Amino acid sequence: MGLTGIQIFKLLPKTNCGECGVPTCLAFAMNLAAGKAELSACPYVSDEAREKLAEASAPPIRQVTIGAGLRALKIGGETVMFRHEKTFYNPTGIAALLQSDIASDALDKKLKMWNAFQYERVGLNLRPELIALKDVNGNAASFSAAAKKIAEESEFNLVLMTENPDTMKAGLDACAFKKPLLYAATEKNADQMGSLAKEKNVPLAVKAGSVEKLIPLTDKLTGMGVKDLVLDSGSREPKPLFQDQVVIRRAPLKAGNRSLGFPTITFPCEMASNLDVETVLAAMLIAKYAGIVVLSDYKGENLFPLLLERLNIFTDPQRPMTVTQGIYEINGPNENSPVLVTTNFSLTYFIVSGEVEGSRVPSWLMIMDTEGLSVMTAWAAGKFSGDAVGAFVKKSGIADKVAHKKIIIPGYAASISGDMEEELPGWEVKIGPRDASLIPKFLRDTWK
Repeated sequence: MGLTGIQIFKLLPKTNCGECGVPTCLAFAMNLAAGKAELSACPYVSDEAREKLAEASAPPIRQVTIGAGLRALKIGGETVMFRHEKTFYNPTGIAALLQSDIASDALDKKLKMWNAFQYERVGLNLRPELIALKDVNGNAASFSAAAKKIAEESEFNLVLMTENPDTMKAGLDACAFKKPLLYAATEKNADQMGSLAKEKNVPLAVKAGSVEKLIPLTDKLTGMGVKDLVLDSGSREPKPLFQDQVVIRRAPLKAGNRSLGFPTITFPCEMASNLDVETVLAAMLIAKYAGIVVLSDYKGENLFPLLLERLNIFTDPQRPMTVTQGIYEINGPNENSPVLVTTNFSLTYFIVSGEVEGSRVPSWLMIMDTEGLSVMTAWAAGKFSGDAVGAFVKKSGIADKVAHKKIIIPGYAASISGDMEEELPGWEVKIGPRDASLIPKFLRDTWK
């Protein structure tokens, strides 16, 4: 269980220097205990105190990393029950199941097809992260061969699924560099699986018949020095599984039960007879509170909605989604192409860029940083004023890209045109449509 604010205060230097961002060490201690501050913010804490405080500064639900390098997947690390309280941090990992007896050419085909499932959305690349390789015949050679091929020939991280320690060791030896998740330690094999996970420094899933039966297993494994655990309560029916997810989430956050303070793995693929129903179950589990959902397959019509749901749920509700300020080329513009300007609210960018692309008119789209506000809100807040937009245009370098001095502003911001022309001598400010759906017609009719 984490330390209280007073216990943390006793370990702090008590200088009240304010360099951590709050005026007193007591206030900082209370923030640290509540998960509202990072220990690294205190420049004077001793190494001894830092070690003692590490537990208090860690999130109640441990963050677990699966994989290595830029594609490594982080799950867990959560601090709240509901995203409006603060935010959710590490998006649910999405996995597809493969059986270890799959033929090599069939595996090649699957990997090629699955690697193509990547979607561009508001400047982000959305993609699934995991393949769960399940041992179906106890053949360690075929299990390790498939694990090696997936690890070396794809960007997917791995979940190795077998309860046979010898088969697991063979598979792990083939792909240890990929830092796979081992599934699963049970009451019967916890010692062997725990030793294997500790030796190779990889995360380990724990499976039991209920939430209550998970506790002695996690205590045993953490006592062995295995810290990165993922939990499976064993439920394979929607209602009990939903209840288990809530109980596991509440236990560390509300009751301080560190024995359940780990992310979870769930298996919609074992709960339905077709991928569509699996997708519905996965949608529920992404919202309530799975660290990983395992599907029987990846198909675009099922995967894309889950990726969008995940994007929305794991976006900080206190911070608008934004795109980077700059000049965006659409349809291959040249020096005679029109120039449009709008705000960096991601939905605004997505809608406007989509309409411009649909017009087939080569165009320059200028995105101005308005702290994620839409056009009307940014204009009302003074962040999309004529002088501010004019200054942005001058500094952007767009004048070096075009042979004309014409710029199109959103119809909702028509009132800033006069101030913009004062800020941009020689430029003609054109007022575009108020509705983005009219942009294609506007461009085709007015830009020859």
